[in-house]
Amino acid sequence: MLVARELTKTYRSGDRTLTVLRDVSFTIPDHAFVAIIGPSGSGKTTLLGLLAGLDTPTTGTVVLDGTDLGALSEDERAELRREKVGFVFQSFQLIPTLTALENIQVPLELRGDPRAGARARELLARVGLADRGHHYPVQLSGGEQQRVALARAFANAPRVLFADEPTGNLDSATGARIIELIEALNREAGTTVVLVTHDPALAERAGRVIRLSDGAVVADSELAA
Repeated sequence: MLVARELTKTYRSGDRTLTVLRDVSFTIPDHAFVAIIGPSGSGKTTLLGLLAGLDTPTTGTVVLDGTDLGALSEDERAELRREKVGFVFQSFQLIPTLTALENIQVPLELRGDPRAGARARELLARVGLADRGHHYPVQLSGGEQQRVALARAFANAPRVLFADEPTGNLDSATGARIIELIEALNREAGTTVVLVTHDPALAERAGRVIRLSDGAVVADSELAA
């Protein structure tokens, strides 16, 4: 599903060059649940952005579901994301002027799905919020907002879900519920999950853990089922 080959990402700051990632390589098979961990500043979020085609590497290659992202234009990468990628962010990123149901409908309507409303209601029920569809984000708790964001991420039945610290703003019990939902969707829909976290306990829920330090992979281990 995902291949990273010798990814390096550098930024210019005045006359200095900052290397955020250096020669990162790995392969993630279809249906996998992988956690990327490491301390703050280790390059986790930068790596996630490269894998999802939100940014381009300075050198190296990302292949997503057989497509070399480096060979695509910005518009083509955006189209690929719409078709195959879901996102869950720590900050939820819901549209504040839309209800929970409407937030989930947005990607469906952009695709011209004639069942957008019905599909959105199904997803809202799937995350346990069938009775909260007409509430706006400000009227929802943090955990409820994250469940809406998760339902929206799965609206287009993505081939791969990228989650950036999805439980970072939640208490431990609510965070555990979010991870259980992600695990269930990974198991039932076969969606490949790549999750970034700084929490080792959360990472242990994945089947594989890739550890970054100072922009490089320092460990890559399969976890026992």
